[in-house]
Amino acid sequence: MSEFKNVTVVREANVYFDGKVTSRTVLFADGTKKTLGIMMPGEYTFGTDAKELMEILTGGLDVLLPGSSDWKTVKGGEAFEVPANSKFSLVVKEIADYCCSYIAE
Repeated sequence: MSEFKNVTVVREANVYFDGKVTSRTVLFADGTKKTLGIMMPGEYTFGTDAKELMEILTGGLDVLLPGSSDWKTVKGGEAFEVPANSKFSLVVKEIADYCCSYIAE
């Protein structure tokens, strides 16, 4: 899906790591939430509250998921899931455009 219709966009940006990672929150009528953002090259660790589906739209990164000792390379057009209440690490190798979907369980 290349666009979302009939949504609410939260005006204020989510800014992390001194502006190297930014996103905007998109709210849907059914109560679901996504963020659309950009990650600049660098190393980052994030924590989750809800289960997340991270879709990498363009760019590339390596991800270390909870419970794994192996880094996985993810490129534009690919995705990965992160469990709720966990931490994951990223090494962004080139500017990454992403869509994060928060999944209620």
